[in-house]
Order: sequence, then structure tokens, then C-alpha cells
Amino acid sequence: MRGSGRTTKRLWRWRWRSNPLRRHEDILEAWVVLAMWAVLVVGGAVAGLVTAHAAAEEFAHQRAERHSVRAVLLSAAPQAVPAIRGAGNRVLAKVRWTAPDGTGRSGYTRVHSGLQPGARLTVWQDDRGNLTTEPTGPVKGAAEAVLFGLAAVAGVAGVTFGAGAAVRVRLDQRRLAQWGREWELVGPQWGGRKAG
Repeated sequence: MRGSGRTTKRLWRWRWRSNPLRRHEDILEAWVVLAMWAVLVVGGAVAGLVTAHAAAEEFAHQRAERHSVRAVLLSAAPQAVPAIRGAGNRVLAKVRWTAPDGTGRSGYTRVHSGLQPGARLTVWQDDRGNLTTEPTGPVKGAAEAVLFGLAAVAGVAGVTFGAGAAVRVRLDQRRLAQWGREWELVGPQWGGRKAG
């Protein structure tokens, strides 16, 4: 039984290879489809993994470089404008903090609206003592790295399928043109019959 299954597959392949209706464009299309899937599987996996790894490293670098520090609010934080309340009721206000080298610094950062001068709050600074945003946490960073990786896979898939579709459209145009030329030769032979 097992041998007959292999024989059937071999015969099917042999028939496909020796099929008189098979055209050069059909072989090209088969290779294009195979190449598309190879690029999608290999290229998509590599792009996704490299992108996810790079994003995870960047988030880890941010967490290593940025540090929280206590700061004092120097000016009153105005009430948030109702039109932009979606920003979490945070407004720009001046704060003072101590840099890693021990010097006092002041600058502007986003704080909750309505705070009064002298209020103590936590801000984030880099290794040079400049204000920065809070780094992405490990869990959120991992989730975002996965999303970036999936976006890279989708980008590779889109480009691959787009290029493959363009090649296949061109092959279809060549096939139709060839069929048209062949019909011009064969068609008149069929049209010579008269109804009797």
C-alpha cells in the first residue's frame, strides 16, 4: 500500500512536468510563489526577532540610564485646560532637583495640575542629570517589543506579497497575450463551419 502512494505522487509530478498545457510562465509562477513563502518565513522571522530584540534592548537601556529623583515644585501648576484633559491632567511646571553629580538643577517637566509651590514629587533624569520621561517598565517593554516584532513581520509580509502579486500580474498578462496570439491562429479554423 505504501509504495502505491509514492508511485501516485511521482506520476502526478511527472504528469505536471510533462503536461503539454504547461507554459514557461507557469513554471516561473511556481518559483515565484515558492520564493515568496521562503522570504516570508525566513525574512519575516529574522525581521521580527531582530526588531523585537532591538526594542527590548532599547527599553532595557532606558531603564538602566534613567533614574527617579525627588524634586520640589518651584511654581504653581496651573489647572489643566479642559480641551486637553485627555493628557491626564498634567501641565508644564518648573521644578528643582539634584543631579547625580550633586549640583542643583531646575527645569520644566509635566506635573499634575493644581499642585502648589513647594510640593514634592518624583521626576526622572538621565545619567547626566537632564530631565527625561519615565522609562518603559519591563512588562510593558516586553509587550511593546513583541508588537514591534509583529509589525516588522507584517511589513515583510506586505512587501513580499505585494512584490509577488506584481510579478504574478505580469505573468498573467504574458499568458493572456500568448493565448490571444494562439487563438488568432486556431480561431479561424473553428469559424469555417457553416450551419447546414
